Amino acid sequence: MAELDSIDRAILKALQENGRMTNAELAEKVGLSASACSRRHDMLEKSGVISGYHARLAHDAIDYKMMVIVHISLSGQFAKTLTEFEAAVKRCPNVLVCYLMSGEYDYILRVAAKDLSDYERIHRDWLSALPHVVKINSSFALREIIDRPNVGL
Repeated sequence: MAELDSIDRAILKALQENGRMTNAELAEKVGLSASACSRRHDMLEKSGVISGYHARLAHDAIDYKMMVIVHISLSGQFAKTLTEFEAAVKRCPNVLVCYLMSGEYDYILRVAAKDLSDYERIHRDWLSALPHVVKINSSFALREIIDRPNVGL
């Protein structure tokens, strides 16, 4: 896709604030006709700039009161090792985020748990069973300060 112009950025900013607004509302907010807005919106989706829509849940409201940052070291960084680990970690329902890292650890995960015994279960049944893992280091978040879902445009 070509570089984003100011109208594309306005559309993205508006959708980040309220992904449920109608096309008519979006068009009015960014100063376009409904048809022109719809075409741009479609292009942003087709090009992959907009990767999806979702409901943002309050984890503690659905009884996931514990966030754990998990550092993982693997036995090596061979392509097969990374591919097998990544395929397996994607199947763990409590892993919210997984990053391949540079530096001391190979991966950093953000894991949601209901409580300490739930995390113990996740650690035992999922994390320890991941292929090629040689070290797991868990840090427990005491309080969330910011979890920004939107990028500044």
